[in-house]
Amino acid sequence: MKFDINSPNAIVNFAKKLKGETLRKICGEEIETHDYKGKGNFGQILEKFYFGYEPNSNSEPDFKEAGLELKTTPLKTLNKGAFRSKERLVLNIINYLEVHKERFEESSFLKKNAHLLLVFYLYEQEKDLLDYLIKLVDDWTYPEEDLKIIKKDWETITNKIKEGKAHELSEGDTFYLGACTKGGKGGNLRSQPFSALKAKQRAYSLKQGYVNHIIAILSGKTDGSYGKIIIQPKILDEIPSLEDIVISKFRPYYGKSLSEIIADFKPKLNKRAKNSLADLTKVMLGIELENKIEEFEKAEIIVRTIRIKEGGLPIENISFPPFKYKSLIKTNWDNSALKKKLEQKFFFVFYEYKGSELFLKKVKFWNMSYADIQETKAVWQSMIEKIKRGMIVREVTDKGIRRTYFPKKTEHRICHVRPHARNVMDTYPLPVKDKLTGWDTYTKHSFWLNASYVKNEIFLK
Repeated sequence: MKFDINSPNAIVNFAKKLKGETLRKICGEEIETHDYKGKGNFGQILEKFYFGYEPNSNSEPDFKEAGLELKTTPLKTLNKGAFRSKERLVLNIINYLEVHKERFEESSFLKKNAHLLLVFYLYEQEKDLLDYLIKLVDDWTYPEEDLKIIKKDWETITNKIKEGKAHELSEGDTFYLGACTKGGKGGNLRSQPFSALKAKQRAYSLKQGYVNHIIAILSGKTDGSYGKIIIQPKILDEIPSLEDIVISKFRPYYGKSLSEIIADFKPKLNKRAKNSLADLTKVMLGIELENKIEEFEKAEIIVRTIRIKEGGLPIENISFPPFKYKSLIKTNWDNSALKKKLEQKFFFVFYEYKGSELFLKKVKFWNMSYADIQETKAVWQSMIEKIKRGMIVREVTDKGIRRTYFPKKTEHRICHVRPHARNVMDTYPLPVKDKLTGWDTYTKHSFWLNASYVKNEIFLK
């Protein structure tokens, strides 16, 4: 045997010899005869030809004697040359029929994933997977505060299954540990124990933001640009969730004016800056202005500061990033950027105008319900069809105002499509020329949540 199967350290040290190598180089000639094409085979090849065991789907860890689970996952390169995770880290399949019988401490999830051996390789589209360069190899166990949050996430997933809502699971339900779809076209259908409805097959996964955190820790590239909300893990014994801890920091300031809050914290804010309210959110959480919020980054939480009129109507609709027309029509709903955003967890900070002054009204964690995500899909599909048919401009008025066929907020309860550009000349190419004008480019647009939806479904609930 190449290593002591009972020793985690021996296995990790053997694995670290992979760093800087490729599968083709490290696994020898035998690998050339293996049918390695297809996603997921990187790990299987490593298991068989480097570690010497047959790939399997056992509930036990891959190195069961050492309690160590092997996971391989791709990296991508950012513009500045830094590495980030290309995707979430998928763990074991959620067994709907059994998981509701488990306690976290003895769960199949923890048994398999408490100690991970991680192999990160650089994904390069133009290369054969045998030639991907392995960049980082190390083991990972969860820090105390992370494991407490993951336990809460696991319980949230399990409780939804117990409620007969496995078909409504969403990655926005949780913080670090997600329940991602697993299988072709968004997940194969499986039976669930407390409902006759079939549910998409899902697996536990560490969210992409959490994987990026692991990469930074293991590579020694934590640059001090992160601030922690949870300084002492013991606080999670007193206040049971990250959500409750965050809200507790804001609740004493409910009803106070913006000027009173600023006077209390004395932050160095540029009040004229567009992000001044977002900066104040950091300050109230105990985070330095120049730092990111570590727990929010790991959980991929989207922070939105909303100014509302008396009565709760936001003064603006909420935008998502602009979409590229050509890319939009090539995606399916389950892999779409919009669905991914809607399945994330949001943190809303609401300030209400009373006269000309702002007052902190409330804060709220929120993720869109399963039913509303399905309703939004219809808006997305409508947009796809219009772009494919070249139905962009409905009319151009005598004053040069362009009116489109795009979904309007008067037509849909949840969201609509509107411009999201510096000016009309800030455009993206169209896959099909516009029928009315013949244009092959058009002003950048994005999906927007309706202000009325934010009021009725987020603020007032």
